[in-house]
Amino acid sequence: HQSKMSDDVLFKRDTVLSNILSRKGLSSFLGGEQSDSLINSSKYISPLISVAEGTDGNLEGNLPSLHNAIYNALSDDVTNVVLVGSEGSGKTIALEKLVVDWAKGECLKNFSCVFHFRMRELNCLDGALSLHALLRHYHGHISAESMALVLQKPEDVLFVLDDVHQCNESLDPSVHTLCSDPSQLASPSCLVASLLHRSLMKGAAFVVATRPTGIMKFLSGTQVEVLGFLKPQREAYFSKFFTNPAAANKALMHMERTLGCYDICTSPRFCWTVCSIYKCLMDAGKKLPETLFQLYVNILVYLIQTLSLNEAYNRELVLALGKMASHCFLDQHLSCTTEEMDSFGLRQFLGSVGVFLQVDGDHSDRCNFSFPSQQMQEFLLATSFFLENSKSEGVEKMLEKHNSRAKFLDSFMSALSEPVQRRPLETLLGEMNSDRVVDFKHWFKSSSEMILKGYCKDKHLHCFHLLYQAQNESLVKELITSSDNIGMSYGDLSLQDCVALNYVVKCLGEMKMLNLYRTRNLTEGQAELLAPTISMSHKIILLHSSLSTGAVTYLASALSRGITKELDLTQSCLGDDKFKILCVGLRDCKLQHLKLEVCSLTEASCEDLASVLTSGTSQLRVLYMRCNQIRDQGFMKMCKALCSPLCKLQELHLQYCELTSGSMEALSAALISGQSELKKVNLAYNNVGLRGVEAFCKSLHHPLCTLRSVIFYGCELTGECCHHFMEALMSENCLLAELDLSVNNLGQEGGLLLCQALSRPGCRMETLCLQGCELTQSVFQELGSVLRSGTSQLRSLSVGVNTVGDQGVKHLWDAVAHPGCLLEELDVEMTGLTDASLEDLCTAVRASKTLKSVELSNNSLTDDSVRALVQVTQQSQSMLEMRYAWFTSVNYKLSLASVNMLN
Repeated sequence: HQSKMSDDVLFKRDTVLSNILSRKGLSSFLGGEQSDSLINSSKYISPLISVAEGTDGNLEGNLPSLHNAIYNALSDDVTNVVLVGSEGSGKTIALEKLVVDWAKGECLKNFSCVFHFRMRELNCLDGALSLHALLRHYHGHISAESMALVLQKPEDVLFVLDDVHQCNESLDPSVHTLCSDPSQLASPSCLVASLLHRSLMKGAAFVVATRPTGIMKFLSGTQVEVLGFLKPQREAYFSKFFTNPAAANKALMHMERTLGCYDICTSPRFCWTVCSIYKCLMDAGKKLPETLFQLYVNILVYLIQTLSLNEAYNRELVLALGKMASHCFLDQHLSCTTEEMDSFGLRQFLGSVGVFLQVDGDHSDRCNFSFPSQQMQEFLLATSFFLENSKSEGVEKMLEKHNSRAKFLDSFMSALSEPVQRRPLETLLGEMNSDRVVDFKHWFKSSSEMILKGYCKDKHLHCFHLLYQAQNESLVKELITSSDNIGMSYGDLSLQDCVALNYVVKCLGEMKMLNLYRTRNLTEGQAELLAPTISMSHKIILLHSSLSTGAVTYLASALSRGITKELDLTQSCLGDDKFKILCVGLRDCKLQHLKLEVCSLTEASCEDLASVLTSGTSQLRVLYMRCNQIRDQGFMKMCKALCSPLCKLQELHLQYCELTSGSMEALSAALISGQSELKKVNLAYNNVGLRGVEAFCKSLHHPLCTLRSVIFYGCELTGECCHHFMEALMSENCLLAELDLSVNNLGQEGGLLLCQALSRPGCRMETLCLQGCELTQSVFQELGSVLRSGTSQLRSLSVGVNTVGDQGVKHLWDAVAHPGCLLEELDVEMTGLTDASLEDLCTAVRASKTLKSVELSNNSLTDDSVRALVQVTQQSQSMLEMRYAWFTSVNYKLSLASVNMLN
């Protein structure tokens, strides 16, 4: 008996092969290439699968193929493999190829029998039947005697089940009386549930394919996520479909860059559809579609023309298919029976619907009908809605019912509302309902205006997608105004989003700010698509973003031919290599402000940067380099650039760049070269020290030095350094108007030396910051004298975090009250003020005609002072803001409430 079974199986594998390859599916542009022409051809490419995070397969080229995953799993004694993938991702053909390879003896040799089923075919079977009868129905090449032996040895059997998500009944074991005997009668769904839950054929192996639906919770085993075709597979597929390499490249580039439907481009079936329709259009010398909507217009026109019906029948057919599409969405049906087809008005078209629908079953009264493409289903639903003459349902209600499951419905409707877009359809189907078109336009305009004034990124992008499908430049300009918030962060854009955003910006002609904040990985593909938008953006924000090398190349190219004036790459981790690529674009662009803070740059980048600054075409005015390890050697390279007449730099920010006194001579030389236009330099948190200050201050004496602002915040300076600042400020040539020496231990000695310089009648100092400098009451007394002198130009004074108490700050309040004081901003945060200073403070505010802002936070004032401070602020002629918050455990809430009241 065992010999007889082996003979049946061994010598009739060719019958299995013939059965698989003779199965005919959809023969239109919607169903994918036929098994018999694909599996045995060189065009077949295995879909890819995902891998666990942390493995080496995180790149497209390293992802394993579906076939290898199945073979490896079954050879490792795994008995259940569950393939999960979206529509058209290649599961069906992969399973068929698996069975074909087994039938050829090329794989899975440990299985004596492989039984292959499609769930949608099982749904067509009427009544109850046994497992034995089911197997004989589909695998009649095996004799009844051998089949009985097969069922007795399940460990040698592999079941291949496709489209399990289409099961008519739930696979929940609790809703079935599971079978245990192969001769027991049950419904096809119950038999499948019994097999999968190991009640029947315990020990058999299974490979199951499903879409990601709720049915997955009843499927156990090794789960394999099917990704379909990523870029390398698409390239290979198109090159095999088109014999002409130029045509293959044109078709692929057009699909990816123009259609902008990257999520469904991973579907092998969709790739076949695109290749097929593109080939027809290219052979006829026609224009390729610009959008997904236009693609499906071409498909629908082609399919309808193959039926050779008149306009009335064409219209009636599309209306009936639209009813079916709505029914499937609303009732979550993947397929419809012949009886249901009658209710949609499709009885007269049953001989024609095969070009649109998947038809399963041997007899017309036992057939099941389903849409092979959800995009086409949505397209037909949208088209039928505008063809329908009824006024019973408005646009908003229709979208509300369907949008939760229909991804492209409103996009297709947006395109259909445009006369130019729908004209090819009206030629075949007749005119569309003008009332519904107007209704949609009204809904779209009102909802878009509300969305674009809000701050929801996803809603903004969805609006852009609708505009892209509509392809109406004047509509974009009408809906998007300067008051809209399209400068909000659009970080982590999908490729589809890039296409839609790019279209909108092209229509507008420019973008004030392209905000890509926190883009976790700006890929080469995204940057390529966004290149036109980059070129048309005045300001670009890539703060906290990560850019691939390819993305930097496109960014550089776009900058070189664009209008961008500001670029923020803070914390983008560029590194020297990527920065070198960026510099190619920086040498010839309109950029004026560049932020390269925390970009992992070293002194190696400074040579490239110097080359940019001296290119002769660079317009760079402001450069931020905070927290990069450029060190003295790197900075000295930049200083050489500052000596060039071609360098236009005016502001240089170098906080935390590991500079020392060793590079200050080079900076000083640049400043007095007569070529430097530098007006502000920020050297905060660099260990400059006494020697560095001495070297730097030499430049401030020089008549060719244009510097007006210097920041030495936290540079480990002492009072001794102030002697050099005093000498510089006493010079007639010194143009310095802003000096920040905060968080340096200047002490009383240093403070008094600075006050001596400030008292010079010609001193130009307007902003002085001395926070946390260990200043004393004597220094505050001298500062008060300077402010009252009538010659001081000081407008802003920050002396917070110097604990001088009420008596020390009183000198400043008295000065503020003096008519000769020009002070507009005063910061006395954390100076030890108490309620005892309230009278002096209020007197000063009332008397001053210039004071606009006072910082009082973190002092020992209490809430008892709040009412008086609010009142005096309101009465002041000039005061705009008074900031104060203090944090005692009792009064915390009251203090914040008082601040809110003041604001």
